Amino acid sequence: QTITPQIIQPHIVVFAADHGIATTGLVNPYPQAVTAQMVLNFIAGGAAINVFTKQHAIGLTVVDTGINYSFKNIDNIVDCKIAYGTKNYLVEPAMSEAEALQAINNGKQLIAQLAAKGCNTIGFGEMGISNTSSASLIMSAVTGSKIEDCIGKGTGVNDAQLQVKIETLTYIHQLHQLKQYGQQPIQLLVKIGGFEIATMVGAYLQAAQCNMVIVVDGFIATAALLLAQQLDNNILQNCIFAHASGEQGHEKMLSFLRAKPLLQLGLRLGEGTGAALSIPLIQSAVLFLNQMASFESAGVSEGGE
Repeated sequence: QTITPQIIQPHIVVFAADHGIATTGLVNPYPQAVTAQMVLNFIAGGAAINVFTKQHAIGLTVVDTGINYSFKNIDNIVDCKIAYGTKNYLVEPAMSEAEALQAINNGKQLIAQLAAKGCNTIGFGEMGISNTSSASLIMSAVTGSKIEDCIGKGTGVNDAQLQVKIETLTYIHQLHQLKQYGQQPIQLLVKIGGFEIATMVGAYLQAAQCNMVIVVDGFIATAALLLAQQLDNNILQNCIFAHASGEQGHEKMLSFLRAKPLLQLGLRLGEGTGAALSIPLIQSAVLFLNQMASFESAGVSEGGE
């Protein structure tokens, strides 16, 4: 849109929530409480995303969209809690349609506020034990891929646990008849979504509406983008894909979106870390366009002269 682009007040927003499926122990070896523990680490400044955003002067906002923990009287976290975690979609829908729409609206409002303050470059991260399961189910429903092609090991899953995860998510896929909802993003959120994913969908939509540069992070963030794209066909023109993660499904999603990531580091960390690492590269491209002299302005002879 311009040959003199600017990156203004780059920012990472980390959306966090708990998933009811985590309480079963079938899809992740870590207890649900790890979500809140990690978010407290974000607030204290001790996580990888804190290190990277501080190093590169990137703003950071941490958002409680539905963690099974009360952050009352704790500073440095934005309260957008829909509920204390989603319901267990092994037996019932994850959320109501009203909850999904409220989460999307919360995401829109958050980004509108950042845009109003002058931010024009945004990346989204996430934290939520078992959210790779939601992302895998979303990916399968939207792209038509088999569940086993969408599932990675996630956080600390061994081969035996991976097989249980595949069998569990295959059952859930059939239980909720996800195949017929591949083009219905709100219904996918209702059936197997997460509050952090739903809020991120709204954030994507508003960022595109505000014509911001959207730096897309990893597996979960790209799954949320699959849904956002169904609600706004033009959203991809605002997106720069930060990296291809170590999750096998991520590369397949990138291929589905015909996206070329900037980095390939095998990251499986989440938090928006891939987006944070790629923003300095984007800044270098901006400075290159704005400050590097052309042959003509530098007085350099071109071929044939």
